[in-house]
Amino acid sequence: MASWLTLRENKDFRTLYYRGRSQVNPALVTYVRKNRYGEPRIGITTGKKLGKAVQRSRARRVIREGLRPLYPSIGGYDIVFVARPRLLTMKSTALTPIIDKQLHQLGVLSDE
Repeated sequence: MASWLTLRENKDFRTLYYRGRSQVNPALVTYVRKNRYGEPRIGITTGKKLGKAVQRSRARRVIREGLRPLYPSIGGYDIVFVARPRLLTMKSTALTPIIDKQLHQLGVLSDE
């Protein structure tokens, strides 16, 4: 997998916040909505409450690496991950089960 489609437009993020379904965890909030493209589009948000640029960049990297093993089994959904302060102390290997659980609860991944 070379790269994936990303959400960049503010209207796409807003649509997910207001019309998508969500799951909350102390480290991560996940918003999901079915799209018409047939392949997943991913957005990652890290607010200034997380810290300075170095911490926010690390949080984005950890989320991307935590999602990487699950990405091939995701269908046509728009997904936004919102980082929370507890994420700063986590490794991507600890985040993968959290993302997996949230995506299962939201119906993105099947129970295979």
